[in-house]
Amino acid sequence: MSANSAAAAPSAFERDARAANAHHGEIRPSEIAIGVLIGRTAEFFDFFVYAIASVLVFPAVVFSFADPVTGTYYAFALLALAFVVRPIGTAFFTWMHRRYGDAAKLTTALFLLGCSTIVIGFLPAYASVGTASVVTLIVLRVGQGLALGGTWDGLAPLLAVSVPENKRGWYAMLPQLGAPLGLLVASALYYFLITNLTQDDFLGWGWRYPFFVAFAVNVVALFARLRIVVTENYREMFERGELHPSPVRQTIARNGRNIVIGAFVPLASFALFHMVTVFPLSWIHLNNEPVSRFLLIEIIATVFGVVAHIASGPLADHYGRRRVLGVCAGAIAFYSCLAPLLLNGGTIGETIYMIIGSVILGISFGQCSGALAANFPRSQRYTGSALTSDLAWLFGAGFAPLAALAIAQNLGLVFSGAYLLSGAVVTLLALLVNRRLAASAL
Repeated sequence: MSANSAAAAPSAFERDARAANAHHGEIRPSEIAIGVLIGRTAEFFDFFVYAIASVLVFPAVVFSFADPVTGTYYAFALLALAFVVRPIGTAFFTWMHRRYGDAAKLTTALFLLGCSTIVIGFLPAYASVGTASVVTLIVLRVGQGLALGGTWDGLAPLLAVSVPENKRGWYAMLPQLGAPLGLLVASALYYFLITNLTQDDFLGWGWRYPFFVAFAVNVVALFARLRIVVTENYREMFERGELHPSPVRQTIARNGRNIVIGAFVPLASFALFHMVTVFPLSWIHLNNEPVSRFLLIEIIATVFGVVAHIASGPLADHYGRRRVLGVCAGAIAFYSCLAPLLLNGGTIGETIYMIIGSVILGISFGQCSGALAANFPRSQRYTGSALTSDLAWLFGAGFAPLAALAIAQNLGLVFSGAYLLSGAVVTLLALLVNRRLAASAL
């Protein structure tokens, strides 16, 4: 650890976290895993609150000057903007980590994320302030994207590679479980608001409450994660180089090939991520089907997804992570051919579409974090995994809702599956290349 890092004055949050650790004693690995899960669930809840609003709120409130389809295009473009600027946030917060320490970095990043999120809840409508509404949302979305680059704590890949080999799949799954849990809570919250408010009340003030809740959740997550990064276990791993934030330029120069290949390995999973969450909701909404009904379907399907996420751990430990990801990529390719037909199949078709997609996503996404870290040397695993994750989200998920909706609107819903199919093909190719590059089995 650098002298600057060691000399950095602890924040009030950090002092409270140290006090909690002193009171409760040494944190066990299971507690670390729970802390990671809480942090990732908070991040994904924040993400899905914004993503669902991109379908149900922003086209009508911020982009009301455009027709509903065009307004949704604009909203999805801003959704992707966070993924575009996230690598910049990673570079900045890596520098901050090296200079001021991990706790200062994490506190600053989550403070920026929380403030950007809660201010969105106070965003004035376009009808009130005109273009200023759009500009403000752009600035706040950039703030969220930059902050996400600093929330990386390195513990997800660390859990996947630092535990006994026969448990790596299980520990790789735990951080990823935050995705379905975050979606479950966000969908349930919006479902409650939509079913209990008139449309005017929901678009007038009801939609703002999820952003306020997200801010509160981020505060809880900050303390949970600070409890991890101020422990002696974490400090020891840091000193051994396992969590050392190597300079971004150096990491890219020495591991550029691994970063690129690693970013494409989970591409199918990340593309499917939006194809069973945000995109179908936009399709249902734009076709004037009951949104509340589909949100209920999404909630039910996500429960299946949670079970599949949990099951991915034992499956990866038994069959190997690379094999599980390869089989899932094949399943995603097959699913991409049937998915458009199911989504157009009414309530029964939509339910089957969501449940099958959520199960495949659960198994594949549950093992993505471990795949990102395997090829990096320990001294550069922290920054290398962060950059790989940034690029994977950018290429695989960032533009998925916009691309799928544009394809479906202009060519027909059946062609939207082509986007998902391309992701599956790229993942299979990347797995073949990654197999030759990996120094050891995933």
